[in-house]
Amino acid sequence: MRKYKSAVAAFLLALAVMQGPVQAQQASASELLDQLAEAEDARAADRLERQLRQEWSKSGSAAMDLLLKRGQDALDVDNIDAALEHLRALTDHAPDFAEGWHTLALAYYRADQFGPAADALERTLALNPLHFGALRGMGAIFEQVDKPHLAYDAYSRVLTLRPHDSDVIDALERLERQVIGETI
Repeated sequence: MRKYKSAVAAFLLALAVMQGPVQAQQASASELLDQLAEAEDARAADRLERQLRQEWSKSGSAAMDLLLKRGQDALDVDNIDAALEHLRALTDHAPDFAEGWHTLALAYYRADQFGPAADALERTLALNPLHFGALRGMGAIFEQVDKPHLAYDAYSRVLTLRPHDSDVIDALERLERQVIGETI
């Protein structure tokens, strides 16, 4: 019984040590999101977004971070098949890593596979409801499949998180007539 108590205590201590960095990362991301929503200008917003994406790219595992990097590198050189291979492996091995799903969605989108891209974005948003990149991706997919009301809603949500996104502002203006209608 004594050995059992020691093993349980060691497990709980290890779990607490592992959760510390995860909780710190979540706090940092939350602070960055708050600052991003209040950014004074596009330059400040871009800086905060880079920091936030860096936080979101930390899985807690060097192996998973490497798969993410390889998938991103493959996307950078338009090797979609290699990107999909790395990113599917990543999401298989780290199903709770939102950024893995988001990057997989980008790869599917680039392959014109909108259904799988939307599924991956839904997983991203289930894990991180404030992932403005995933919301923006949903808006783009809804535009592609001629669902302007849903696209408008997704883009509107992005703008509350990231108010200086000129592409999203343009998309909202483009969709406004279709969604809201013209007034006299």
